[in-house]
Amino acid sequence: MQSGTMKAVVIREFGGPEVMTLEDVPVPAPDAGEVLLKVEAVSVNRTLDLAVRAGRYARTVALPHVLGADPSGTVVAVGEGVTSRRIGDRVVISPRLKAATATEGPVMLGVQVWGGYAQYVKLPARNTHLIPKGLDFDVATIIARHAPLAFNLLMQKARLQPGEWVLVMGAAGGLGSAGVQVAKYLGAHVIAAAGADDRVAASKVLGAEFAINYRSTDLAAEIGRITEGRGVDVVFENVGDAELFPKAFESLARNGRMVTAGAHAGGKVQLDLNRLYLNYITIMGSTAHTDADVERSLEIASEGHLDVLIDRTLPLSEVRTAHELVGSRAGMGKVILHPWA
Repeated sequence: MQSGTMKAVVIREFGGPEVMTLEDVPVPAPDAGEVLLKVEAVSVNRTLDLAVRAGRYARTVALPHVLGADPSGTVVAVGEGVTSRRIGDRVVISPRLKAATATEGPVMLGVQVWGGYAQYVKLPARNTHLIPKGLDFDVATIIARHAPLAFNLLMQKARLQPGEWVLVMGAAGGLGSAGVQVAKYLGAHVIAAAGADDRVAASKVLGAEFAINYRSTDLAAEIGRITEGRGVDVVFENVGDAELFPKAFESLARNGRMVTAGAHAGGKVQLDLNRLYLNYITIMGSTAHTDADVERSLEIASEGHLDVLIDRTLPLSEVRTAHELVGSRAGMGKVILHPWA
């Protein structure tokens, strides 16, 4: 059993990156049903990290707080009654510790519960998933964070079928890049859309058949050209831009489905409701995924069918720089923190 203190990034007030401080705090002890994880990697997320830190998250966050929704690492201690995990297991996590109820949202690691911006973190054993051989901690962290949601949105919500057309917005971001690859894996024709030429090029490398710079090209017109006027069957949306969202919606064919799980660009958009009901279009929002989605994602990644984009890795001591990078959208790919660097 670990004891003593550990390094953790603590916020004691909401604000900019400067509110995060690297402190010595007690190593948590796992309770019954829990494991203690030595954190090897944790990614920086625009919503679950930057918005929480700034005090803009939709749910209450108690201070002091430690961010980090998606740590991966090695089990170093197990609590009473844990039989599914052993010391030495390499695991990723599912951050949703308790499901949402009719009156309250889910309880999330790194939001209502101290997270993975630390050298150790404790959580229920049921929220851990074994990392297959061949995946390192950085890749496994990103796969577990984004691919399960991409699978759930495209398979369970959109009911994507082989041969259908999919438009993926924000295609070089964490969720978008997973969406491109999952849609391709499911046999769809993938059109990737991003806001810069280098991001467009990256989405092509990930497997998109067509790629569009939606800042320099009329998105709806280009979709019409590519699909010969038909439109796409599914839009995978996670940007929420006031100008782009209606164009993506306009790109949907009759009986089209739009799935969305993000609003980084603001989230206040206008829709043509006549087009919505006259063309039998469905819009679904969700952030849910299942354990089966996680297991499927890890297995497929270990077989070489899913890749990740990593901008850079940084030690915990450079967490402010990490948040500034993600907030500025200057890089491409995920920023990863290494607590033991």
